[in-house]
Amino acid sequence: MGDNNTPGEHHTPHPARKLWAAVVPLLGLITVAVGVAVAWTSLNEEVGWFAYAPLSNEVFVGNNGSFLSNETQLGVAISVVGLLALSFWAGLAIGRRR
Repeated sequence: MGDNNTPGEHHTPHPARKLWAAVVPLLGLITVAVGVAVAWTSLNEEVGWFAYAPLSNEVFVGNNGSFLSNETQLGVAISVVGLLALSFWAGLAIGRRR
């Protein structure tokens, strides 16, 4: 009954777990790089300020209340997803060591 509890025996992770431990951070880094590339290439939008009051019968609709283009916002969102994947992987790796 105590055959599985021999002293000095170390349980090695399965090959699939080793592969998973290498694939998740790689995918996270690729996702962050793609997000940064998308955000960086779409920074050409100019912001101009003008000083006139809009007509009172028109409703002003801005671009989501930010000075970033939709493509830049998408790139930032992709980078955040990649960073979340990396932080999840780091938390799991640190938790396994304890």
